[in-house]
Amino acid sequence: MMKNVVEQLLNRKGYQIKGANSGLEALEIIKTSRVDLLVSDIIMPGMNGYELLQIIKKTFPHIGVVMMTGYGDANSIKEALSLVADEYITKPFKGHEIALIIERAYWRFLANQQPVQQVQPK
Repeated sequence: MMKNVVEQLLNRKGYQIKGANSGLEALEIIKTSRVDLLVSDIIMPGMNGYELLQIIKKTFPHIGVVMMTGYGDANSIKEALSLVADEYITKPFKGHEIALIIERAYWRFLANQQPVQQVQPK
């Protein structure tokens, strides 16, 4: 299963991974855990990746999103980017390719974070 392969690759790179088998399961994890970056397939049971992406960007805009598709056609990519995916990758991919995409999306996520305002004592 592709999910397991991606989890293994990212675990080896030192990322903390929480895997989900569906979009609804991913939403439950996001509601109860700190999540910086979501990697989602477009084709999933129950809720497709586009629907999940829309919910994430509306409800949890601080989370970066990488979309995976087995359909490298321009329409899938255009749809993901129009819904404000931070990155995308087409399957099949090599381990170093997904790692590069994740790194790029993660650093973009960090760069877009609002700085914490510090209050100076009087």
